[in-house]
Amino acid sequence: MSESLALIPVRASEIIVGKPLPRAIYDYHGNLLLASGFVIDNPDKIAGVLENGYYHQGGWERPAGPVPAEHNTKRLVEATVAPKPEAAEREIAVNMQDVRWNIGETMMLQMQDKPSIRYSVKLIGFVKGKTVYVTAPMLDGKYELIRDGQSFVVRAFSGKKAYAFIAAAVRSVHTPHPYLHLSYPKQLRCTVVRQTARVAVRLISAVSLGHPERNAAATITDLSMGGASAIAKEILGEKGESGRIKMKVYVAEQDLFLNLQTVLRSVAPSDVGDGFRHGFEFVDVSVQDRLVLSAYVHQTLVETDS
Repeated sequence: MSESLALIPVRASEIIVGKPLPRAIYDYHGNLLLASGFVIDNPDKIAGVLENGYYHQGGWERPAGPVPAEHNTKRLVEATVAPKPEAAEREIAVNMQDVRWNIGETMMLQMQDKPSIRYSVKLIGFVKGKTVYVTAPMLDGKYELIRDGQSFVVRAFSGKKAYAFIAAAVRSVHTPHPYLHLSYPKQLRCTVVRQTARVAVRLISAVSLGHPERNAAATITDLSMGGASAIAKEILGEKGESGRIKMKVYVAEQDLFLNLQTVLRSVAPSDVGDGFRHGFEFVDVSVQDRLVLSAYVHQTLVETDS
């Protein structure tokens, strides 16, 4: 496990345009983004600070000395727009109330005594220091019997960050609608999931490549926001050929279809069984498809994390 750092996310109420920052802001890896006393004079920069900025927990800081504004701005742009893909993912500890949760956020409950049993629930809300409310766990369309004190590993994905914490069932409520009280966690483990994160899947897809167009079926075995690896019985085309990949994914309890423009980047004999492994890069992905793809990748990361 990575060493936990005393970092907490920046809150919108703590940043005022035109006024000096009361304490230094760091990125997820503990690198200085903006020094204490730096003045943010452009409201457009605040979104980047809220997404990527953290404070050291405990106490207000004073600037050790003047820091050139251009240096701070450069670091902020680097962290917001082009984080280094080779940077190691690092785990930090955060508080439940410091995460920008959305109502309806998917959470996975994994039994501590029976890790193979997992439930998908939705966040209803929480009361700081008291309880976390989630929808009642279901299995095969039926509500599960959850005993008081039963312990779970809870995992969730919000934004670009994956969270995990331990919680016990406090009480199952059945009226006026079924929901579950979970114990309020002292801290959450938080890890940033990079754009290059890949998930193992098994998705039947339809691939079309070249001019004139050639169509074939392939099985996608791993997927990321930037591309996919797929197995097909025959070589589907030549490197550099463009085309489309169509697939169906299950996201937020519904079937959704992706139709992605792609470029074939690699072809090699399959390392498992017959056929050929093809590497595809996704290009010019529409906003709608990017949202669906992102939701599916992140949902799969949460479901398969153990």
